Amino acid sequence: MLLEDFQPNRLEVAKQVARNFVAGRVYDRIGLVVFSGEAYSAKPLTTDYALLQAGIAEITPDYIGTSGTAIGLAIGIATNRLLESNAKSKVIILISDGDNTAGSINPTTAAKLAAYYNLKIYTILIGTEGEIPYTDRETGQRKTTRNTIHEQTLQEIAQIGDGKYFRSADRNALEDVFKRINLYEKSEIKEQRQITRHDFYRIYLNWAMLWLVFGMSLRSTFITNLLED
Repeated sequence: MLLEDFQPNRLEVAKQVARNFVAGRVYDRIGLVVFSGEAYSAKPLTTDYALLQAGIAEITPDYIGTSGTAIGLAIGIATNRLLESNAKSKVIILISDGDNTAGSINPTTAAKLAAYYNLKIYTILIGTEGEIPYTDRETGQRKTTRNTIHEQTLQEIAQIGDGKYFRSADRNALEDVFKRINLYEKSEIKEQRQITRHDFYRIYLNWAMLWLVFGMSLRSTFITNLLED
């Protein structure tokens, strides 16, 4: 995730776009699972978006010491968390830049388990193929590495999870993916409004009755006789 085909690198762009996504949700409980060679539930399901934003900002390359990509384990932990929710729609958004190389759970097995509990899975492949630059963290030198794309696993996961697979080759594409997911998963908000009605007809009725009585009383008075003459 430190490759620099995204600027400044894949990890930072993924974090920024994920934070924007969280900022655009309303009333949704969202959790955060971070994974590399292991997977860790960083934040439980919550509507405290400030807490989520802080949790995403805290993710660094050293967040989990074990190297690798434990996709199946990450799905398993996310599934376990979502089972705590009573929401009608439960969604996992998986962002990865490679194939499964670590963890004790096969990704497709984990996806089938999630599907059994009616969890929908969107998968996002982040990155491009070819010679990709990166900065060596020990020496600070700029280097390149040959990067290949592994789409099949993420495609299978999305298919099993009744979701969609997306491939993002740059920041704009990644932002567009999250916008599309946001549209797919808009929450239905039911708002109850109480309308208080005030009847004012009694005011006008009382005045009308008053003038009627007053008019009737004048019929036998000197004033009325003058008007009639």
